[in-house]
Amino acid sequence: MSGSFEADLARCVTRWCAGATGIANAARLSGGASQETWSFDIVHPDGDIGAILRRAPSGYGAAPERAAGLDAEAVLMQRAYAAGIPSPPVMHVLEATDGLGTGFIMGRIAGETIARKILRDDAFAAVRPKLAQQAGGVLCGIHGLDRATLPQLRRMNPATEIAELTRDYHGFDWPRPVFDLALRWLADNDPGPVQQETLVHGDFRNGNLIIGEDGIRAVLDWELAHFGDPMEDLGWICVNSWRFGAIDKPVGGFGSREEMFAGYEAAGGRVDAARVKYWEVMGTLRWGVMCCGMMQRFRTGPDHSMERAMIGRRASETEIDLLRLLAPRAGGG
Repeated sequence: MSGSFEADLARCVTRWCAGATGIANAARLSGGASQETWSFDIVHPDGDIGAILRRAPSGYGAAPERAAGLDAEAVLMQRAYAAGIPSPPVMHVLEATDGLGTGFIMGRIAGETIARKILRDDAFAAVRPKLAQQAGGVLCGIHGLDRATLPQLRRMNPATEIAELTRDYHGFDWPRPVFDLALRWLADNDPGPVQQETLVHGDFRNGNLIIGEDGIRAVLDWELAHFGDPMEDLGWICVNSWRFGAIDKPVGGFGSREEMFAGYEAAGGRVDAARVKYWEVMGTLRWGVMCCGMMQRFRTGPDHSMERAMIGRRASETEIDLLRLLAPRAGGG
């Protein structure tokens, strides 16, 4: 990390955090290409405070088409935290005078985000059976946030989603008959207008949750939030790619749909299982198209990172998942 960046971050923190004298232990975390994520400690006489900075990288242009934007993310997290939804507290939204670009600083929450550890480590054995029901309750809370208090977000419905996926898929010029089958099925099985459009997190899944021995401690990565069908979130967490090998447990690899539905309804929501299935198919296809996009960028450059290639090859896995959903064998999941 450059000295100027560290100095700017320290000046920023001491301006808004009363009593803070500086920062320590700053380190960039691994993450997506659309923003930088830094972990650091706020040095304070009453005890250091763990913090996370999320900001647009230097020189980064417009946000990706589907992204809500970091300013909107900050507001969504503030509203969620105020409503009692597990979310890191937003401590400061970056201003021009901070000299750090666009982004925000939030409190650092202890826990695990690596899905394979959550599904396999003994430390989470006792809480794993409770996570699916907890996830349902958390999602119901997100969907219940008052839309009038939320920032302007894009609206999504099956027709617009199908149109975007079709455009992206055809743009690769990489025919995949199973994707064509899925697009046709989605068009033929459009569930119709949603009864009540709500906030949709857009990427609620194992890997974007901080899990502790007591369960879900925080929901992360609100960048794909939008308004739409709340059943979309319930379908997305069931996509097989987010089960990380535990395919017999549809909800994140740690529980059943019925457990998640029970948690959602216990919190006051109403589940439409047929719509959840529809959005699981949509989400599986979406992830497959995204994987193809990763491979396309690896092949054409300028980013030839092995990570893109490894994600890109998973497109074939989504084809198998789509066939399991659309043409299940007897006794299949």
